[in-house]
Amino acid sequence: MKKSIRSAIYLLVLAGFVLGGCSNNAHEAHNEETSSHEDQHHTVSGDLQERTASLAELPSFLNAASPTIRTAYAVAASLTDTLPYIPCYCGCGESAGHRSNLNCFIAEVKEDGSVVWDDHGTRCGVCMEIAVKTAAMKESGVELERIRQIIDDAYKEGYAKPTLTELPSA
Repeated sequence: MKKSIRSAIYLLVLAGFVLGGCSNNAHEAHNEETSSHEDQHHTVSGDLQERTASLAELPSFLNAASPTIRTAYAVAASLTDTLPYIPCYCGCGESAGHRSNLNCFIAEVKEDGSVVWDDHGTRCGVCMEIAVKTAAMKESGVELERIRQIIDDAYKEGYAKPTLTELPSA
């Protein structure tokens, strides 16, 4: 039962991406709301990064975000063992120096457990879609190597060059 509820949530999130597309509204809204936060800074590429105490604490730049975006970030937080092996196909490898889909949401998980979140994913349907598709496949028991192959095959045409992402070990 729990698995089917989670799968239904993933499907709803994916539907939101298809219907909603990409937008800069979340970025503009949180710039006004969070610009004075001491644990935030902008990267050279313009992405906002914010440090929180753990993966369980989402960044404040998501406070004004849609439930779809917040869910995508929670999904990414639950896949820190998987998303480093899944490339992103939105062009962020070249524009923001990302190495995997994880970097669209999380720049770094520090040794003390604190997390440096990245707001890039708030503006990109491709980033969120890849993370949620990955979560749904993992939840269904698909092996990591197969997930990677499916993502690569699905996004190889009509999307930007993938991030330079490490392959999972067999």
